[in-house]
Amino acid sequence: MNGNTQRADSNMPYGDSLARLEARLEELENRSAYQEHWLDELDRAVAHQEQRLAELVRLNELMQERLREQRSAPQDDLFNPHDEVPPHY
Repeated sequence: MNGNTQRADSNMPYGDSLARLEARLEELENRSAYQEHWLDELDRAVAHQEQRLAELVRLNELMQERLREQRSAPQDDLFNPHDEVPPHY
C-alpha cells in the first residue's frame, strides 16, 4: 500500500513536468509559426523592393540616355535672344 502511494506521488512531478514540457513545446511551435509567417512577409517585401529597384534602375538609364541625346542634339532648338520680338511690338 505504501508503495502505491509513493509511486503515485513520484509520478506527480513527472506528470507536471510532462505538462510543462508540452506547454513549452506548444509555445515554441507558436513562436516558430509566427517567425515563419514574418519571414514569408519579409521575403515578399524584399522581392517587391528588388522589383521596384530594377524599375528605378531602368528608369534612371532611360533618363540618362535622354539627357545624353539632349546634350548631343543640335543647339538650334535652344533659346536665341535675337529671335525674340521685343516687348514693345
